[in-house]
Amino acid sequence: MEIDESSIAPKDRRIDALGDLRVLPDETLCSILVLLSPRDVARLSCVSSVMYILCNEEPLWMTLCLNNLNLQLQYKGSWKKTTLHQLQLLSEHEPCKKALQFDGFNSLFLYRRLYRCYTTLNGFSFDNGNVERKADLSLEEFHHEYDAKKPVLISGLADTWSATHEWTPDRLMIDYGDKVFRISQRSSKKANIKFKDYISYSQIQHDEDPLYIFDDKFGEVAPGLLKDYSVPHLFQEDWFDVLERDKRPPYRWLIIGPERSGASWHVDPALTSAWNTLLCGRKRWALYPPGRVPLGVTVHVNEDDGDVSIDTPTSLQWWLDFYPLLADEEKPIECTQLPGETIYVPSGWWHCVLNLETTVAVTQNFVNSNNFKFVCLDMTPGYRHKGLCRAGLLAIEENAFEVVKKNALHVEESIQHNVKQTSDGKRAKISESAEEPNSEIARRGAVNVHDVCNLEFSYDIDFLAMFLDKERDHYNAQWSSSNCIGQRELREWLWTLWVRKPGHRDLIWKGACLALNASKWSDCMGAISAFHELRLPSDDEKLPVGTGSNPVYLVADNVIKIYVEDGLEASLHSIGTELEFYSLLRAYGSSLKNHIPDVLASGIVIFESGSYKVKPWDGKGFPDIIGECNGNLDNISRDIDFPFGIWSKKQFEYRKAGLPETSPSGHSTVWPYTITKRCEGKLLSELVDHISWEDTLNLASFLGEQLRNLHLMPFPPLCDLIIRENKEYKKNALCNGFFEDETDKGSIPAEWRVFLSTLNKKRKDVVSRLTNWGDPIPRSLIERVQEYIPDDFEKLFNTFQRGNGMPEVCRTCTWVHSDIMDDNIIMEPYSIISGSDDTTSGALGTSPSNNGELNLWRPSHILDFGNMSVGDPICDLIPLYLDVFRGDTRLLKKFLESYKLPLMSDAEQKESVKQDSKFCRTSYLAMCYCILHDDNILGAIFSIWKELRMSKSWEDVEEAVWGELNNYTGLT
Repeated sequence: MEIDESSIAPKDRRIDALGDLRVLPDETLCSILVLLSPRDVARLSCVSSVMYILCNEEPLWMTLCLNNLNLQLQYKGSWKKTTLHQLQLLSEHEPCKKALQFDGFNSLFLYRRLYRCYTTLNGFSFDNGNVERKADLSLEEFHHEYDAKKPVLISGLADTWSATHEWTPDRLMIDYGDKVFRISQRSSKKANIKFKDYISYSQIQHDEDPLYIFDDKFGEVAPGLLKDYSVPHLFQEDWFDVLERDKRPPYRWLIIGPERSGASWHVDPALTSAWNTLLCGRKRWALYPPGRVPLGVTVHVNEDDGDVSIDTPTSLQWWLDFYPLLADEEKPIECTQLPGETIYVPSGWWHCVLNLETTVAVTQNFVNSNNFKFVCLDMTPGYRHKGLCRAGLLAIEENAFEVVKKNALHVEESIQHNVKQTSDGKRAKISESAEEPNSEIARRGAVNVHDVCNLEFSYDIDFLAMFLDKERDHYNAQWSSSNCIGQRELREWLWTLWVRKPGHRDLIWKGACLALNASKWSDCMGAISAFHELRLPSDDEKLPVGTGSNPVYLVADNVIKIYVEDGLEASLHSIGTELEFYSLLRAYGSSLKNHIPDVLASGIVIFESGSYKVKPWDGKGFPDIIGECNGNLDNISRDIDFPFGIWSKKQFEYRKAGLPETSPSGHSTVWPYTITKRCEGKLLSELVDHISWEDTLNLASFLGEQLRNLHLMPFPPLCDLIIRENKEYKKNALCNGFFEDETDKGSIPAEWRVFLSTLNKKRKDVVSRLTNWGDPIPRSLIERVQEYIPDDFEKLFNTFQRGNGMPEVCRTCTWVHSDIMDDNIIMEPYSIISGSDDTTSGALGTSPSNNGELNLWRPSHILDFGNMSVGDPICDLIPLYLDVFRGDTRLLKKFLESYKLPLMSDAEQKESVKQDSKFCRTSYLAMCYCILHDDNILGAIFSIWKELRMSKSWEDVEEAVWGELNNYTGLT
């Protein structure tokens, strides 16, 4: 009998083609492939027929391309071609090779993905949705019915906009075709594309999750677009608008996307609310209330810093694969948005958007009086509350009920201090507690905190606040990278609101208690004031001022600073070193003392048995009050004048160097403090955009003079410390690499070895640290950083031969302030008569007063010597140049003219012929210090010099940022 070979099913080639890898599902294999480089994927495609199929998938090459994108995107018709072109491996005229075809292989996973890439959405419209629709909605009705409560679809808000008619892809192409916009994609890397290239891509692509323009900088790229629309009257209250433009978080976006594109399930950053107006096309929306996690979505919350990440299918995949599985009662609130309609999404609501056709829209996020407390809560350190806000009771771990009970008993002292009840909606019902029967939360009555079944999720600020981590000092805790603004900006924001919105102070105070633990620090400050018989703080003085990492209060003519940064030991070293420096300053008689606020008092405050105990301490001797409350300071010597002075601090910094960045464990009840005289005037940070150029030049000269005075100040000799310490301490110091054995006649003094040893420890984890910081530091430079910095930092210090043949270091170790930034400089006003010979003609930022005078500003004081260190004076130029001078080389030159101290000595220059040339460049030293800085200095550099993000080498960055230093020799 003759057999028809064509009727025999082809043999499954997966077994032979994949070998042992056949046990892995296709989805897992594809997930592994995206971790490889494009070159490795290309090589792997040659291994077998199935690998060829898997390695030539367009979704794979799309991910590879975007993950490795380092130039402006230019789509070449397929993602594989685009990637090869990006790697300069594809010629424009190279003929396309015909793809190979193989039988005997089937993959449901690949088929479903292919289907999603080519499906059309004509039948996805959902015009009879259940989101409420309103027209001519009044502001009063919006606040009463919808604001921070439920979504609503509003028509008529964009009727008068030019964008209603002008914002179509064809018209935008004419006006903005050559403008470059940011695109959204499922990769951490930023990507940009010209608008005309994007339109070309969108017309020919067949991607499951197409790229779409999602640009928060569109107003800078194309300012004309901002004139085409205005914020609707319902949403004009935005409390973030008190921040300067460069300090407020991203808040407005231009959104353009083709069919199948969209935003997968998410909750808007910081629990802000949002409005979205559609100008062209149709969008399908799905929404769930806070705490209701959509099917197929997983919420991850980092237990260290509270960073929130979400695993979610693409928008299209969710509607195709998950939506059909939902029972009617489980389906989201949904609607189809039409051109001219505006949808409002309240704080904390989950939402997912699918573009049914090419769409153009504009959206803005905002904070107002109704969602302000939720925004503050979400930026509060910790993790339990962040997960709870998004995942509801699913985020509660097994021990949550003890947490609820504990936090419920303390919620009054932490967030209800002097606050009127303002919460809306459901309340958490907590039974009365015998431990604290007068608690406001306890009095609300009726849910047993010992019983999980009685807990009901409520998007209520007091319920959510019960899950705050009370064991964290909020000034001290690690900051979440998912927070929409940094800690400095948060403190500035709350203080500015406090000053500008006095009618909302009850609400602002509640937010500050959440985000800053303001009630705790206010009580602490009040106890210090009472002990020193200072006037009690007024209402205006209730919040800490400034943007630093320690609570600082202005009380009448005094400034109270409570040291909390990095925990108790770090705080004691900060104040101990500062007080030691002030003591030397008085003894030395430097004119610098005229520009530093007088210290009126200092001491230690302890929270004990429900009250604060205060004891004076001038930094000398070991305070007994510390020994009573903390046993972790056994390594501190107690028989020297300043046990927490500079050299003890340097040993502490050495121990910490190279260790993973962690928040101090536990909840401190001990804090050092100082009281200084309040300086007249304003912080430079308040005036930086308003002072004249002449005054800015004078500021640079002033800082040059004062840093010269600082760097000429003597510091306590290390040898005195060694002599006074016991033998065991000397042994430990030797093991730590601080000091050379007395028989070692090394060329580098011991104080330099402290500095260098710490740098060498920091070098070991430099790649991982820069990787964690990430954007805007270029990945290519991070990969080359260890080749750039020295393998041993002693190489930075050239030596020369003295007459006796002994080598000697040519450079001088000095006191270093470490933190001269715009919020640590006081400017005082002065006036000159208009028309006189001394008038600054045409000065920017000046305005005549009523008597014909010009109001000008000059520097008077430098603040905050808590970060004092001993090391290379070049280190002081880093914050000065980047923060105060904003990278302006003219100001750096002016500073150096009055500084007049050499940064590299003549002896070093003479020896340069015998050394590697880079070690003789002042710019190289400065760049190395930037790379190893404890703070993200590189992020500041690549934000100021954006063009350097495309640099090929660290030498290019060094020359662009610090090259001016190589022209400076100093005047001896």
